[in-house]
Amino acid sequence: MALDERTLKPLIDSKVIKDVVDMFTPAAELTVEYGGKKVTNGVEISPADASEKPRFEFIFHGPSKDNFFTLVMVDPDAPHPHQPTMREWLHWMVVDIPQGMHPSKGKEKVEYMGPKPPGGIHRYAFVLFQQKGLIPKLKFPDARNNFSTMQFAADNDLGLPVAALYFTSQK
Repeated sequence: MALDERTLKPLIDSKVIKDVVDMFTPAAELTVEYGGKKVTNGVEISPADASEKPRFEFIFHGPSKDNFFTLVMVDPDAPHPHQPTMREWLHWMVVDIPQGMHPSKGKEKVEYMGPKPPGGIHRYAFVLFQQKGLIPKLKFPDARNNFSTMQFAADNDLGLPVAALYFTSQK
Protein backbone atom coordinates (compact mmCIF):
# COMPACT_ATOMS: atom_id res chain seq x y z
CA MET A 1 0.00 0.00 0.00
CA ALA A 2 1.46 3.38 -1.01
CA LEU A 3 1.97 6.20 1.49
CA ASP A 4 -0.78 8.30 -0.15
CA GLU A 5 -3.19 5.37 0.08
CA ARG A 6 -2.36 4.76 3.77
CA THR A 7 -2.75 8.47 4.51
CA LEU A 8 -5.94 8.98 2.51
CA LYS A 9 -7.87 5.76 3.21
CA PRO A 10 -8.99 6.68 6.76
CA LEU A 11 -9.94 10.17 5.53
CA ILE A 12 -12.02 8.64 2.75
CA ASP A 13 -13.56 5.93 4.96
CA SER A 14 -14.56 8.52 7.59
CA LYS A 15 -15.88 10.87 4.87
CA VAL A 16 -13.57 13.70 5.97
CA ILE A 17 -12.66 13.65 2.29
CA LYS A 18 -16.10 14.56 1.00
CA ASP A 19 -17.62 16.38 3.98
CA VAL A 20 -14.64 18.69 4.69
CA VAL A 21 -12.20 18.57 1.77
CA ASP A 22 -11.96 17.25 -1.75
CA MET A 23 -9.55 14.47 -2.70
CA PHE A 24 -5.94 15.70 -2.54
CA THR A 25 -2.38 14.44 -2.81
CA PRO A 26 -0.57 14.66 0.53
CA ALA A 27 2.58 16.82 0.40
CA ALA A 28 3.18 17.27 4.13
CA GLU A 29 3.36 15.21 7.29
CA LEU A 30 1.15 16.62 10.02
CA THR A 31 1.74 15.91 13.72
CA VAL A 32 -0.80 16.97 16.34
CA GLU A 33 -0.59 16.08 20.04
CA TYR A 34 -2.79 16.78 23.02
CA GLY A 35 -0.82 16.45 26.25
CA GLY A 36 1.50 13.87 24.75
CA LYS A 37 -1.30 11.88 23.08
CA LYS A 38 -0.63 11.79 19.36
CA VAL A 39 -3.57 12.33 17.03
CA THR A 40 -3.85 9.57 14.47
CA ASN A 41 -6.75 9.29 12.06
CA GLY A 42 -9.80 8.11 13.99
CA VAL A 43 -8.25 8.07 17.48
CA GLU A 44 -10.70 9.10 20.22
CA ILE A 45 -9.68 12.01 22.44
CA SER A 46 -11.92 13.21 25.24
CA PRO A 47 -13.15 16.82 25.27
CA ALA A 48 -11.25 17.33 28.56
CA ASP A 49 -7.98 16.09 27.02
CA ALA A 50 -8.46 18.39 23.99
CA SER A 51 -9.55 21.48 25.92
CA GLU A 52 -6.19 23.22 25.47
CA LYS A 53 -4.57 24.14 22.16
CA PRO A 54 -2.65 21.14 20.76
CA ARG A 55 1.03 20.93 19.91
CA PHE A 56 1.23 21.04 16.15
CA GLU A 57 4.07 20.51 13.67
CA PHE A 58 4.37 19.72 10.00
CA ILE A 59 7.05 18.75 7.52
CA PHE A 60 6.42 19.92 3.97
CA HIS A 61 7.84 17.81 1.15
CA GLY A 62 7.46 20.44 -1.56
CA PRO A 63 10.14 22.15 -3.62
CA SER A 64 10.43 25.55 -1.93
CA LYS A 65 11.65 26.58 1.52
CA ASP A 66 9.86 29.97 1.58
CA ASN A 67 6.26 28.82 1.88
CA PHE A 68 3.44 29.89 4.16
CA PHE A 69 0.62 27.69 5.38
CA THR A 70 -2.91 27.88 6.76
CA LEU A 71 -4.29 25.47 9.36
CA VAL A 72 -7.99 25.06 10.07
CA MET A 73 -9.67 22.77 12.59
CA VAL A 74 -13.36 21.99 12.07
CA ASP A 75 -16.16 19.77 13.36
CA PRO A 76 -18.23 18.61 10.37
CA ASP A 77 -20.77 16.95 12.70
CA ALA A 78 -22.17 19.97 14.56
CA PRO A 79 -24.46 19.91 16.39
CA HIS A 80 -25.13 16.17 15.94
CA PRO A 81 -23.64 13.64 13.47
CA HIS A 82 -27.14 12.61 12.30
CA GLN A 83 -28.23 16.23 11.78
CA PRO A 84 -25.14 18.36 11.08
CA THR A 85 -27.14 21.56 10.51
CA MET A 86 -24.19 23.71 11.63
CA ARG A 87 -21.65 21.86 9.47
CA GLU A 88 -18.83 22.81 9.72
CA TRP A 89 -18.09 24.36 13.12
CA LEU A 90 -14.79 26.26 12.97
CA HIS A 91 -12.64 25.47 16.02
CA TRP A 92 -9.33 27.07 15.07
CA MET A 93 -7.62 28.96 12.27
CA VAL A 94 -4.00 30.03 11.90
CA VAL A 95 -2.73 31.65 8.69
CA ASP A 96 0.67 32.77 7.37
CA ILE A 97 2.58 30.02 9.22
CA PRO A 98 6.15 30.09 7.87
CA GLN A 99 7.42 26.73 6.63
CA GLY A 100 9.30 24.81 9.31
CA MET A 101 8.05 27.11 12.06
CA HIS A 102 5.73 26.60 15.00
CA PRO A 103 2.12 27.76 14.33
CA SER A 104 2.60 30.48 16.96
CA LYS A 105 4.73 32.20 14.29
CA GLY A 106 1.59 32.50 12.14
CA LYS A 107 -1.44 34.68 12.71
CA GLU A 108 -4.22 33.13 14.79
CA LYS A 109 -7.40 34.37 13.09
CA VAL A 110 -9.82 32.23 15.09
CA GLU A 111 -8.91 31.43 18.67
CA TYR A 112 -8.73 27.74 19.58
CA MET A 113 -11.94 26.22 20.93
CA GLY A 114 -11.73 22.66 22.20
CA PRO A 115 -14.33 20.00 21.34
CA LYS A 116 -17.72 20.25 23.05
CA PRO A 117 -19.83 17.60 21.32
CA PRO A 118 -23.41 17.78 22.64
CA GLY A 119 -24.18 14.22 21.54
CA GLY A 120 -22.90 11.42 19.35
CA ILE A 121 -19.36 10.82 18.12
CA HIS A 122 -17.95 13.88 16.36
CA ARG A 123 -15.05 14.07 13.91
CA TYR A 124 -12.55 16.91 14.38
CA ALA A 125 -10.44 17.56 11.29
CA PHE A 126 -7.17 19.47 11.00
CA VAL A 127 -6.54 20.63 7.44
CA LEU A 128 -3.28 22.20 6.27
CA PHE A 129 -3.07 24.31 3.11
CA GLN A 130 -0.03 25.73 1.35
CA GLN A 131 -0.57 29.42 0.63
CA LYS A 132 0.56 31.12 -2.57
CA GLY A 133 2.18 33.83 -0.39
CA LEU A 134 1.10 35.90 2.58
CA ILE A 135 -2.67 36.40 2.70
CA PRO A 136 -3.09 40.19 2.57
CA LYS A 137 -6.87 40.33 2.89
CA LEU A 138 -8.34 37.18 4.29
CA LYS A 139 -11.88 36.44 3.19
CA PHE A 140 -13.05 35.46 6.62
CA PRO A 141 -16.26 33.83 7.89
CA ASP A 142 -18.77 35.84 9.92
CA ALA A 143 -19.35 33.03 12.44
CA ARG A 144 -17.92 29.70 13.56
CA ASN A 145 -21.01 27.76 12.49
CA ASN A 146 -21.72 26.81 8.87
CA PHE A 147 -18.09 27.35 7.92
CA SER A 148 -16.97 25.58 4.75
CA THR A 149 -13.32 24.56 4.53
CA MET A 150 -13.65 24.03 0.78
CA GLN A 151 -15.30 27.45 0.24
CA PHE A 152 -12.73 29.16 2.47
CA ALA A 153 -9.92 27.57 0.44
CA ALA A 154 -11.55 28.68 -2.82
CA ASP A 155 -12.21 32.23 -1.56
CA ASN A 156 -8.58 32.63 -0.46
CA ASP A 157 -6.94 30.87 -3.44
CA LEU A 158 -5.51 28.08 -1.29
CA GLY A 159 -6.23 25.18 -3.61
CA LEU A 160 -6.31 21.64 -2.25
CA PRO A 161 -4.88 20.71 1.16
CA VAL A 162 -1.36 19.37 1.57
CA ALA A 163 -2.29 17.38 4.70
CA ALA A 164 -5.29 16.44 6.82
CA LEU A 165 -5.79 14.51 10.03
CA TYR A 166 -8.82 13.82 12.21
CA PHE A 167 -9.78 12.50 15.62
CA THR A 168 -13.11 11.71 17.23
CA SER A 169 -14.59 12.90 20.49
CA GLN A 170 -17.84 12.39 22.36
CA LYS A 171 -19.54 13.71 25.48
